[in-house]
Amino acid sequence: MVSRFSEQIVAWQTVHGRHHLPWQNTQDAYRVWLSEIMLQQTQVSTVLGYYERFLQRCPTVADLAAASDEEVMALWSGLGYYSRARNLHRCAKEVMDRFGGAFPHTVEELSSLPGIGRSTAGAIASFCFAQRAAILDANVKRVLTRVLGFEDDLASSAAEKKLWALAEDLLPTTDLARNMPRYTQGMMDMGATICTAKKPSCLLCPVHGDCVAHRQGQPERYPVKTKKLKRSAASWWLLCWQRPDGAIWLEKRPAPGIWAGLFCMPVCDSEEALLQQAARHGATSAPVHGAAFLHVLTHKDLHLHPVRVPVAADFVPAQPGQWVLPAQWPDVGLPAPVRSLLQRGF
Repeated sequence: MVSRFSEQIVAWQTVHGRHHLPWQNTQDAYRVWLSEIMLQQTQVSTVLGYYERFLQRCPTVADLAAASDEEVMALWSGLGYYSRARNLHRCAKEVMDRFGGAFPHTVEELSSLPGIGRSTAGAIASFCFAQRAAILDANVKRVLTRVLGFEDDLASSAAEKKLWALAEDLLPTTDLARNMPRYTQGMMDMGATICTAKKPSCLLCPVHGDCVAHRQGQPERYPVKTKKLKRSAASWWLLCWQRPDGAIWLEKRPAPGIWAGLFCMPVCDSEEALLQQAARHGATSAPVHGAAFLHVLTHKDLHLHPVRVPVAADFVPAQPGQWVLPAQWPDVGLPAPVRSLLQRGF
């Protein structure tokens, strides 16, 4: 099955796989790396616009390394999982400092860079340098566990290690310059379009004849992973100081923490704390409560309560921050819910 599997994936991808995405059909490691980081936890349809805008501002790794933190966070604003943007910037600087501006070719060296895990390193090495390197993102785990009937619990590091070994066994062994990029892309395409989490299109799959899960008639039982995320909730009261010219006072969120490095209104733990702070700083009129709304993070539900507090033109809060006029909001790194709040008014 080993050689047949990779041949079937390569042949299928050549005819039926995705070929239109802007980061495909290139061996530019910078562009491939950027797309791989953006696509972590994010759908292709969302990434497309961000990818193009990012390349317009930072067409090379040198441009990204030279950009300011604020520029990078503004470009990433709304894409979520902001640690990716911080690691992206750090990684670009290390590529310049350690490797003279050229991405290394091996999985080991790539994995030593900030924000590049084993799977992302494998994708870059495969696509750009024809290395015989496996990937194991969520889509590929689903394909492999179903085809192999892999029943070990992937919540276990031992099971994950075992699946990595099996993934490497299935890699192409000939004409790597052609076959490795197509195989890697084919595995991604299979997981995204055919071997989906719910209601997979098994009859369109090129390897359904060898697929254990298909023979069992229960593909959705794979992959097995028992560990569940523990969710929590929090209420944030957003103190929206506003001058007569419309400027809002914004602070940079501390690291580590939610929205670290992005700009946001001051956050209070309760309505009482917010109103006390507003009263101490002499609002020019009564605070205006906006509609509360929910923002869902991976591990936490954030219940956001915006309160607009009008202040005099010469008012400056005691804590570090800056006044930002409405015309400047698009150029500031804002979390998606904060940007939406400002744009729609409250």
